[in-house]
Amino acid sequence: MSMISPAARDALEMFLAYQRGIKGAAGNTITAYCGDITEFLVFMTEHSGQVQGLGALARITTQDMRAWMARTRTGGVGSRSLARKLSSVKAFYKWLAGREGFEPTAVLSTRSPKFTKKLPRPLAEDSARDVLDIASMQSDKPWVGLRDTAVLTLLWGCGLRISEALSLTGADAPVPQVLRIVGKGGKERIVPVIDAARDAVAAYVTACPYDLPEDGPLFRAIRGGALSPRTIQNVMSQARMQLGLPASATPHAMRHSFATHLLNAGGDLRSIQELLGHASLSTTQAYTAVDTVRLMEVYAKAHPKA
Repeated sequence: MSMISPAARDALEMFLAYQRGIKGAAGNTITAYCGDITEFLVFMTEHSGQVQGLGALARITTQDMRAWMARTRTGGVGSRSLARKLSSVKAFYKWLAGREGFEPTAVLSTRSPKFTKKLPRPLAEDSARDVLDIASMQSDKPWVGLRDTAVLTLLWGCGLRISEALSLTGADAPVPQVLRIVGKGGKERIVPVIDAARDAVAAYVTACPYDLPEDGPLFRAIRGGALSPRTIQNVMSQARMQLGLPASATPHAMRHSFATHLLNAGGDLRSIQELLGHASLSTTQAYTAVDTVRLMEVYAKAHPKA
């Protein structure tokens, strides 16, 4: 960050502190903001030939923004990643303009590149069940198989993110009928726990060779430390190969499957949104891979004709 002016560097630190403390942004979001905005500020220094103070940053033009986007493109950055970087810069400028009192039109009016959103691919219900069955048989240590099955059952049966499942502690066992989950951005939600998930966790806890104190991780690695997401990703990778499933069959696909299977069973999008912890209903809609006919059936039930 040596090419960034002290004033700009301080402003960036304050922006990140604001996002972290006031907005409750997740760690990954803060990291992305920091990297994206730093790259932008460094480019503007190189582009103008001088270190950019706050006054210079307030005078950035549409041509400057086009030059930054063009340079970023030539660096091999795709449309999706460029759109994310632009979103980070816009968030920073919106905050900075409010703090410094200038009009950030050139930045905020910059159009995001178009890209095709990758829709998540849930597993068919029988495939999800096959994954649970085969996961229990991948290790020569029975307790490990029970552990992997328990984690995957929480993803599919309760719609948890893998990070949320692995954040459970000994205090969460035995698993209650309802879990209070702290998700992205520190947002809390209440998640009902199906009997299959409660039973799977109970079986793991009984077989686990390690003590599970209330303040320690519930799910343990082979040597007793906290279980890492990578381990569960490897379990899914093995299951994929053994079952002939596509590369899209990841731990997160089990969460996608939760949403889709719930909608297929008659659940409404708004309730599923709350269970998944999505801030936007459009995100939930992307998770629910059902055809138009099915959506119209759900709509008709929710809004019967007079």
